[in-house]
Amino acid sequence: MLVGVPREIKSEEYRVSCVPAGVHALTQAGHRVLVEAGAGLGAGISDQDYEASGAELTDAAGAWGADLVIKVKEPLPTEFGYFRPGLLLYTYLHLAAQPELTRRLLQDKVDAVAYETIQLADGSLPLLTPMSEVAGRMAVQAGAHYLERPQGGRGVLLGGVPGVGQGRVAVLGAGVVGHAALKMALGLGAKLTVIDLSLPRMAYLDDLYGGRITTLLSIPETVAATVARADLVIGAVLIPGALAPRLVTEEMVKDMCEGSVIVDVAIDQGGCVETMHATTHADPVFNLHGVIHYGVANMPGAVSRTSTFALSNVTLGYALELANRGLAAAKDDAALALGVNTAAGEIIHPGVAEAMEAPLTPLDQVI
Repeated sequence: MLVGVPREIKSEEYRVSCVPAGVHALTQAGHRVLVEAGAGLGAGISDQDYEASGAELTDAAGAWGADLVIKVKEPLPTEFGYFRPGLLLYTYLHLAAQPELTRRLLQDKVDAVAYETIQLADGSLPLLTPMSEVAGRMAVQAGAHYLERPQGGRGVLLGGVPGVGQGRVAVLGAGVVGHAALKMALGLGAKLTVIDLSLPRMAYLDDLYGGRITTLLSIPETVAATVARADLVIGAVLIPGALAPRLVTEEMVKDMCEGSVIVDVAIDQGGCVETMHATTHADPVFNLHGVIHYGVANMPGAVSRTSTFALSNVTLGYALELANRGLAAAKDDAALALGVNTAAGEIIHPGVAEAMEAPLTPLDQVI
């Protein structure tokens, strides 16, 4: 199969979807790999590195002209012109929050496999996990930065100092993002409250961290009270493939102290904070009701080298399956089947169908 690796064009996105070792694995399996010139420069990977691994350099049209296109982020409108029937697209998509993109994928009958909905039998999301770990850690770094007074924040040091209390951090969601965030915040010495719907998850974290964190069940009153007291709120909720639930209302934001910070990592799936909208690394924050909002939708892109290699570690195996067998590979791989969001002009994933208020088509009807 012909495999294409385009350069990412999203604002301040420096990751690349396939590293030279991945190119080598694909070519060893008998596939041709076309890499857009300059695609890896943001992650410190040169064109010569790719050529040495067996890739052929090309332009954007050449990379998009492949049978299987591997990306990092969802295609932007300027890339929609490359869509065509039978194109197999493998990338992060977040279609529940991307109605325009979803409509074009359906219109152009693109077979789209989303990293974020490939799900193992135990419920884990192997292709989302490494980027969630990066984003969770970065959320605390970003929050601590914007809490500084020169950035418009309250002037709070999360760890405090002797004689002065620590900053208060509220983490909404105790999955991979939330756990990564709480570890980072604890490392800084902050006072942590973690809110989640799962009592078993709360019990696990309580056993792990003892009295160092407070765990609370997610109900509106608890969320409201916790958010009002927090210096930093981190949105870390996720329903695979679906829109994120809006846990923090505008009224809750109004009750926060002036100069507090919200970092909504769930923004890729629409966000869990009512007042949040997507921002970019070039313009990461806005102030509403006196609260600093950070909604960068590709946070891991800022640490592109770490993120690129962490991502390629988990995407390569499924890339090889798709290159070897096309979308038919999903017939024999239940986890990969859950990654199929659209195929042959039909919506395959229930979360996307619900968000689009459109019919759901079983995968076995299109492959």
